[in-house]
Amino acid sequence: MKLVIAIVVIALMAVGFLFVKGPSPAIVVAPEHIFNLGPIEVTNTMFTSWWVVGILCLIAVFAGPRMSVVPSGFSGVVEGALSAFYGIVVQVAGEQNARRFFWVVSTIFFYVLMSNYFGLLPMNNVIGKPEAGHGEKQVIFQTTSIAGLDLAYIKVNPDECEVGDPEGCPTAAEHSAALGARSSASVSAQPGGAPAVTAASEEAGAKEGEFSGLLSPWFRSVNTDVNAPLAIAIFSFIFVEFWGLSALGFGYLKKFFNFGRLLHGNPMGVIDVFVGVLELVSELSRMVSFTFRLFGNVFAGEVLLAMMTFLVPFVLVNVFYGLELFVGLIQAFVFAMLTLVFAQTAVTSHDSHEGEHGEAHH
Repeated sequence: MKLVIAIVVIALMAVGFLFVKGPSPAIVVAPEHIFNLGPIEVTNTMFTSWWVVGILCLIAVFAGPRMSVVPSGFSGVVEGALSAFYGIVVQVAGEQNARRFFWVVSTIFFYVLMSNYFGLLPMNNVIGKPEAGHGEKQVIFQTTSIAGLDLAYIKVNPDECEVGDPEGCPTAAEHSAALGARSSASVSAQPGGAPAVTAASEEAGAKEGEFSGLLSPWFRSVNTDVNAPLAIAIFSFIFVEFWGLSALGFGYLKKFFNFGRLLHGNPMGVIDVFVGVLELVSELSRMVSFTFRLFGNVFAGEVLLAMMTFLVPFVLVNVFYGLELFVGLIQAFVFAMLTLVFAQTAVTSHDSHEGEHGEAHH
């Protein structure tokens, strides 16, 4: 039986490598610009985040009115997920603080989780707009028009071409010129002015609907753009500080700016000031650690899947998809739980210190 399984796995790997091989991956860190919305330049990660928010809103709209004492169906699944997460929050923060923190912590968790899982859908990084590419070897893509909008997509086992071969390597700009002005707005122009269009390139681009270069995908995982994790980290930081101030008043700031003993002439107050500076730096550095932990894991996962799809499709890529499903869940949970722990620390640290001092005095 083990021998049969091994033969099937090897056969699937061979078939995938020979017939279903993906294109050579182009690793791009920055999100790609896809269209303008007035003065706003919309990137693919921003566009994907709109879809994620829309899906979460639809889930709330459909599941909310159908909540009942005895949950069932889709609303029961949603209610069960929320109840399970609320139970975790209560265990960490207690009933009173859980009601205060839950709406922020749960929003972070489900938004990050949905963003990570949406980035694993097959449509990511394969459908988009054509861009002029650079390099000696380029992948030949297919183009099509849907509702007057020119789109490009990567076909199964795409061909590659050598730059400089006018018959076999049509550029995006040549394809745009061959199709007409209607697609020129969505294709990056070649530097140095308008490109020269040859008869061979017109025939290759317009008749076959092919071009070579880069593909700016319409959909890309939200958290592969460092701006998205940074925005969530700032969001988390602001609420933690707000909860600390609302619970303890301006006394909360004493852990950052503790000049009491120093102003009373006690030289040991210098230590309090130094500890306060360390606390402030630690508080601010959380935003950096939050940002790059989430960004690094999600971006590394995207690169890993792209490389495995190119090298060994079918078998191994499924294993890494399962790994990324687990990593996406863990990263969302870690981000939310760290926010919860820091929030709980912010609202209880002052009272706990007073308790410790009181016990020492007695």
